[in-house]
Amino acid sequence: MEYYNKVIESVNVRFIRGNNFHVEKPVTISDYSESDNTLILLHHGTIKFGEDQELLNEGEVLFLPAEQKTKLTIGGSPKKTELDKEQFQENKKKYLQSISFRDIKNTEDDCLSIVGFESKVFDVVNFFNSLDIPPFIIRFNDRLATIIEDLMKEVEVSNVGKERALRSHTELLVIELLRHILKNRLFLEELSTNATYFKDPRLIDLFNYIKTNLGGDLSNKVLAKVANVSEDYVGQYFKMLTGINPQDYIEYQRMEAAVELLRTTKKSIRDIGKEVGYKDTAYFCRRFKMMYGVPAGKMRRRESLINV
Repeated sequence: MEYYNKVIESVNVRFIRGNNFHVEKPVTISDYSESDNTLILLHHGTIKFGEDQELLNEGEVLFLPAEQKTKLTIGGSPKKTELDKEQFQENKKKYLQSISFRDIKNTEDDCLSIVGFESKVFDVVNFFNSLDIPPFIIRFNDRLATIIEDLMKEVEVSNVGKERALRSHTELLVIELLRHILKNRLFLEELSTNATYFKDPRLIDLFNYIKTNLGGDLSNKVLAKVANVSEDYVGQYFKMLTGINPQDYIEYQRMEAAVELLRTTKKSIRDIGKEVGYKDTAYFCRRFKMMYGVPAGKMRRRESLINV
């Protein structure tokens, strides 16, 4: 149990999207997938997935790990169109129309809710994707369905603390999902064999050191001392366990910290750059724009408008 508590504590969760849909026309998508982890709650109607077209009952949830492809049928009519993912995305409004959560409760038409979330270990390893588990149905779990419904209600309002509430609901969602996996003894072998980053204290030391020293020297020479490995090996070691180069991970963390400072402080862009480890302001601004597609100053103005 202690091991799995450690797993949950190490997974950072972020809400990505939440949508309610009314099914306009039945459709089968031959290679459906999403870039983020996705939960589909069926309120009314029919959903089938996989090559065997396993049936999802009303009130049950389908979990699709990020990037995992599956054959997905939405709607129960025998007359349905079959498309690939690209064709479906181009014509999505023909098959799915947005609907409010309140209206879902007042109709018996085919409806579903879709929640997308990110779950990364120390902000780098896509947790569920790294386990290489297939899509699966979550049955007999009213708690999970209720959390999704509460989250969808929050999506549609503009109350104070909305962002924090969405984050809290999403964290509860992931905890309940992991509890369901453990309770039903699903994918335990994948959990124990693939989650190598939970087992190596040197890697955890590296993550913690980077997080608390973003403004300092994070060269491979320094990281090697933290992990007690050679400077020549530390990059290979880090990438072997996480799939990413340490310096790429460090830049991502620095830029995420910069975004947070832009959102929450009035510090100058120059000071923010220095605080997250960039001595050269011009270089910081170039890298920021390359990563996010907008200049740091424009992002600050956009965040200010959003938060008015």
